[in-house]
Amino acid sequence: MKKPKIKNYKLAEFTGILLGDGCIGQYRCGRGDQTSVQRYVKVTLSGDEVEFADYVESLYQELFDIKPNKRYKNNENAVEIRSFKKNLFKFVNENLGLKKAPKWGRADIPKQYIGNKLERDVLRGYFDTDGSVVITDNNGTVYPRLEMKVCPSPMQSKLLTILDNQGFNFGSYDIGDGMIRVQLNGKSTLGEWLEVIGFSNRKHIRKAKKVL
Repeated sequence: MKKPKIKNYKLAEFTGILLGDGCIGQYRCGRGDQTSVQRYVKVTLSGDEVEFADYVESLYQELFDIKPNKRYKNNENAVEIRSFKKNLFKFVNENLGLKKAPKWGRADIPKQYIGNKLERDVLRGYFDTDGSVVITDNNGTVYPRLEMKVCPSPMQSKLLTILDNQGFNFGSYDIGDGMIRVQLNGKSTLGEWLEVIGFSNRKHIRKAKKVL
């Protein structure tokens, strides 16, 4: 496995993806004295995000020279892109500084991605996995809205800081149990997002094009 430089824009984007729909976990397998700890780094996407799943797979390969296992779970309409390489688990946990599961109360954005251009890549990766482009018809006028839900964790304030740093107008709303919903409204804001942050998930690109 190769180790990319921490200040790498694709690694920053991969970090955002892991903070969104990723999991850095471990479990014990075997019986009795014959047990071992299995460690993994995985991203779980909706089963209809085939193009984006291919993109995430390419990030594993380009960043770490690892070919992950891609598993379609048809009964759950999901696809998992995962690796059980111990060195990858150690790298994202110790070198990159991402917390092991669960994310609730623990997830955080590494400080090296705050206050510089790399925070845009983290934001893009997070939105591509945990964000949505919502289009509504307001009395015959098509109106777009960008939405993200963020679990209670240090990551909440960091994401809001990034949005402030990048000059976005947004609202943050408590939706219960410590969760917040972040909203960015209107065509001009969507255009600004495309220019400054962009999408790697073509699902979002197609929705945005319908409006713009």
